[in-house]
Amino acid sequence: MSLELEEFSIKQVFIDSLMNESLMGLQAIPKSDLHNHAGRGGTIEYIGEWANVSIQPPTEPFQSLHGMQSWFDENVKRHCPGIQGYLKRIEASFVQAAEDHIERLALSFGLDEIDALGGMEPFSRIMNDFHRCYAPRTKFLPELALDRACNVDEVYGRLDAILACQWFRSIDICNDEFAQPIACFKSIYRAAKAAGLTLKAHVGEFGTADDVMEAVEELELQEIHHGIAAASSPQIMRWLSENHIQLNVCPTSNIMLGVAESYGTHPIRSLYEYGVPVTINTDDLLIFNQSVSQEYMNLYKSGLMTPEELNEIRLTGLKDTMKSPTV
Repeated sequence: MSLELEEFSIKQVFIDSLMNESLMGLQAIPKSDLHNHAGRGGTIEYIGEWANVSIQPPTEPFQSLHGMQSWFDENVKRHCPGIQGYLKRIEASFVQAAEDHIERLALSFGLDEIDALGGMEPFSRIMNDFHRCYAPRTKFLPELALDRACNVDEVYGRLDAILACQWFRSIDICNDEFAQPIACFKSIYRAAKAAGLTLKAHVGEFGTADDVMEAVEELELQEIHHGIAAASSPQIMRWLSENHIQLNVCPTSNIMLGVAESYGTHPIRSLYEYGVPVTINTDDLLIFNQSVSQEYMNLYKSGLMTPEELNEIRLTGLKDTMKSPTV
């Protein structure tokens, strides 16, 4: 079968699966998950079966990131504590990626996770082993995630040793968007750029459209995690489109954190219409309980987007703009 014919066939199965509301059909189609916090990337069913407990997903939106973290600690993390529990959650992330046919998986890891496993060498080896064992057909794209409230000088002092391993493929800033100005991270991002990493940051989830534009300009970002606040500014959406800045959007996360009202009114519609490259992702699957396939289904069933439009978004996520990780 020619590549063109194969792509047409995959597109048709994807569209038919949406129209027939077949989640199983969607799960068989190649997709990406480019915004996934590794220790929260599996399913509550997988963790519940291992811990021999029944974990019920949250039923109401969270009032804040702190409320979300409290729910996670009480309902998930207490059933899988310590290093053993952490490793089980990492395992769950790779298992889920394989089951949902995630072809490109950007899992993010914090400095505390590296330290907990003894440093970069053992940490990267353990993660590569999980990848080989549970999702060998998935392209694994490790992401270094920095806390927006971190001590920038301390992080910068550790950066050479971390980047020298040539394991991470991208860098991100996450958590409280308002902890400190985005410009504080310029030295770190210059070093990450020199090392060939894809430059990303959480911004425009709770902030403004201007915050999105500022972050891109200050740090020379190529991708934004969330960024949906940009939908309030036609000018900034056009600017993002013209500069090919990709937004990795997480619909259920946005709804559960109160920054989007519903699937049917989600800002991804406006972003797409203005030509902003967007992808669909899970963010924290162990909390929000929606796989990538389910996210596509949610947007289709709400009437927000057509199957053809969602397939275009799927293909955007499959474009390979990163280097292959060292295994």
